[in-house]
Amino acid sequence: MQDCLFCKMAAGDIPVSKVYEDDTVLAFHDIDPQAPVHFLVIPKTHIASPGGITPENSAVVAHIFEVIARLAEDLELGNGYRVVTNCGRDGGQSVPHLHFHVLAKRSLAWPPG
Repeated sequence: MQDCLFCKMAAGDIPVSKVYEDDTVLAFHDIDPQAPVHFLVIPKTHIASPGGITPENSAVVAHIFEVIARLAEDLELGNGYRVVTNCGRDGGQSVPHLHFHVLAKRSLAWPPG
């Protein structure tokens, strides 16, 4: 999608502080971190939100969680971490491209704010 911020990041048109990249996903540090470790993982193909996941594109979500598990091990997040995705404006989604926040290295309260 031409006007999508995260699509531009995935294409390399906008620089990011990269944590991980492969042919399918990109992980990068959040520009406004809410925890000592805070990065996002996005599919390189445009999916607008969790509501846009279909049988045809759902494999990318499984791959994203495999990447998160690998990064959690590499970054030694054994004490715990949180994976968050928002759906729609009322759900707190600020960029209309499926993305997962990974937050760690501090105690995370429940319920979230």
